[in-house]
Amino acid sequence: MRYEMVIFDNDGVLVDSEPISNRLLAAYLTELGHPTSYEDSIRDYMGSAMHRIHDLVHDRTGRRLPEEFDDVFHGRVFAAFERELEPVPGAVGVLEKLAADGVPYCVASSGSHERIRVGHRKTGLDRWFGDERVFSSQDVGRGKPAPDLFLYAAREMGVAPERCVVIEDSPLGVQAAVAAGMDVYGFTAMTPAAKLAAATQLFSDMGELADLLV
Repeated sequence: MRYEMVIFDNDGVLVDSEPISNRLLAAYLTELGHPTSYEDSIRDYMGSAMHRIHDLVHDRTGRRLPEEFDDVFHGRVFAAFERELEPVPGAVGVLEKLAADGVPYCVASSGSHERIRVGHRKTGLDRWFGDERVFSSQDVGRGKPAPDLFLYAAREMGVAPERCVVIEDSPLGVQAAVAAGMDVYGFTAMTPAAKLAAATQLFSDMGELADLLV
């Protein structure tokens, strides 16, 4: 394999959570008096850490989201995960191949550690990700599109940034990977290819990824 480590985004790349979380985010923001469609949420917030959602709403409206926003939103999301969440088709096969080949990998997500763990337990992906392989925007000062999270993951895993490849499905994530000096493969299952144009390579089927990385 041409890379020494594969860094996965989580939502939309390993677990098929983006339709669930963006549906609920749009509904909750609308409920709070910030009319938001599902398409608006995908466009504006997909791949964002929670602090960015707060910042964008405040910048646009001059109003702060309530203090309990994160807890209420995560409660709704976790309940929906328990009912609906599935792994992204092809993700398990990629992880099996990397493990069999002895290629280091990890997850670096804008989501909280709790969100990552809830999703992985529900989908069975927890068997592939011990604590040493899980990195969250909670671990760094700035989330994507800043490069901090990817650089932190590479440092903790002991791999030089230029020897890493990131698997991302959001423009923010692609921007962060490029800023970190890493190659990035843009997953276009939910995101139009044009929005991931800065990626090193684009692909639409997770089942193809292992072969693309060789």
